[in-house]
Order: sequence, then C-alpha cells, then structure tokens
Amino acid sequence: MAITLVNPSGLPEIDVYRQVSIATGSKQVFIAGQVSWDADGKTVGAGDLAAQVEQCYLNVRTALAEIGGSFADVAKLTVYVVDWTPDKMPLLLEGISRAAAELGVTPVPPATLIGVAALSVPDHLVEVEATAVID
Repeated sequence: MAITLVNPSGLPEIDVYRQVSIATGSKQVFIAGQVSWDADGKTVGAGDLAAQVEQCYLNVRTALAEIGGSFADVAKLTVYVVDWTPDKMPLLLEGISRAAAELGVTPVPPATLIGVAALSVPDHLVEVEATAVID
C-alpha cells in the first residue's frame, strides 16, 4: 500500500480521519469531484446529505478501481458542501462512516471541508475530489 495515515503528536486526533498521509507510491492520481450520481447519471439521495456523501465516496472508489487502485490509496480528499453550517456535521459524519464501513477503510485520509453556495446541479448537496497515490 502506498499510503500511510498518521496523527502527529501535538495535533488533535480526529476519529474519522487522520491529519497526515504519507505517500510512497510511484503514480499520482487526481480524481475529479464526484457527486452523488449513480452509473446512469441519476442523483442518489436527493435531499439527504448523508446518502450523498456516501455515494460520493463510493464513486471515488469506482474511479480508482478502473485504474487498479482502491480507496486505501487516497492521500487527500476535498469535500465541498452546499450551504455549510456546523449543524450539518452529524449528517456529514454519518455519510463518511457509512462509506468507510462499506469501503473497509477506517479512518479515512486527511480531508478539507469547504462550504460553497451551490454546485453545478441543484440537487447535489456535496462533491468530493480525491488525490491518490498508487504503486
């Protein structure tokens, strides 16, 4: 595996992700922002932030599987949430936890959360882009 996840001493330990990832693989992979579309382009979980987060993570897995990678190869995630407010955190974490369980990864790699006004499709509440490193 090309990624090692670490929580450095002196930084808070977050349950669902690690603060640092160390990449030792030879190929960098950049995954376009994934929204909650299924394979047919239909929105999964309309109006349900947790369901959409889960689908986004699963779509990252699908993209990586196509090139011989897995979610365990993800070094960094960026998560864009429409109209972000802190009261949405439980739903975000629920979606991440469900996805992590299905993906078999705990914890997930470092992530940056960015609140945005809107995404390209009005039904989409979240978009997740990923950077991965594979051997």
